[in-house]
Amino acid sequence: MVMSIDNVRGFALATSSSAFIGSSFVIKKIGLKKAGDAGVRAGSGGYSYLYEPLWWIGMTAMILGEVANFAAYAFAPAILVTPLGALSIIFSAVLAHFILKERLHMFGIVGCILCVVGSVGIVLHAPKEKKIDSVNEIWHLATQPGFIVYSCMAVVVALILIFWVVHRTEQRKMLAYIAICSLMGSLTVISVKAVAIALKLSFNGVNQFIYVPTWFFIVVVVICCLVQLNYLNKDWASQNATQIATELCGFVTIVAGTFLLHKTRDMGNEQSESSSLRGECELQNH
Repeated sequence: MVMSIDNVRGFALATSSSAFIGSSFVIKKIGLKKAGDAGVRAGSGGYSYLYEPLWWIGMTAMILGEVANFAAYAFAPAILVTPLGALSIIFSAVLAHFILKERLHMFGIVGCILCVVGSVGIVLHAPKEKKIDSVNEIWHLATQPGFIVYSCMAVVVALILIFWVVHRTEQRKMLAYIAICSLMGSLTVISVKAVAIALKLSFNGVNQFIYVPTWFFIVVVVICCLVQLNYLNKDWASQNATQIATELCGFVTIVAGTFLLHKTRDMGNEQSESSSLRGECELQNH
């Protein structure tokens, strides 16, 4: 299957985005550790990392990566761009191996392989994006009842996690951070897609910034990114790059394992039935 030129551009931008973001994880991790040694750790509510130059270098790399990712949404469908974000795990794991001298265990390696294979599969089968002539078209899709219900539920759950779980239960903080970032990330995708298309159309001479939906999507992007930035720093502060990569890859491993279990659930029964049939045939022959 041959990808369209826009899909190729989106693929290139998304891949470069993963490289920048993957390297930023390692650089920011070093900065967070140095800041933690000098003051209150981010995981404990401190913000001393804001005074650490290495953290800002890592943040710059992440910003460059997000800009590339943002641009990718303007050319390629979200189903192509979003999964390629998993490649940042691979870049991070490789850099952590050489720079931080950390090693992935076998499940982490398998998870990384699954990330690559899954991303390649999605890229090869990515559909050509429907032509969109206005941000108002995206607004129409985003205001469908199903998406509105999901958005409200995502915001409510995120607020419950922020104001109840995070501040009241120490043991569940890490999972709460991940859940908050995931919920906000799901809303960020559609908003980033809308803003990226607005910029693309505006550069082509069709100004989209005269429409209220465009500014609404911009506000959503800013809010969601700030929330994710805050809680990602708190989560990563207590873990090394190997643990982060292993956890993310582990999710892919679990999905793949579930699929395999589903597909092979009857194999044992089939083998038992075959053995029984062979036994009956042998008895009849005797």
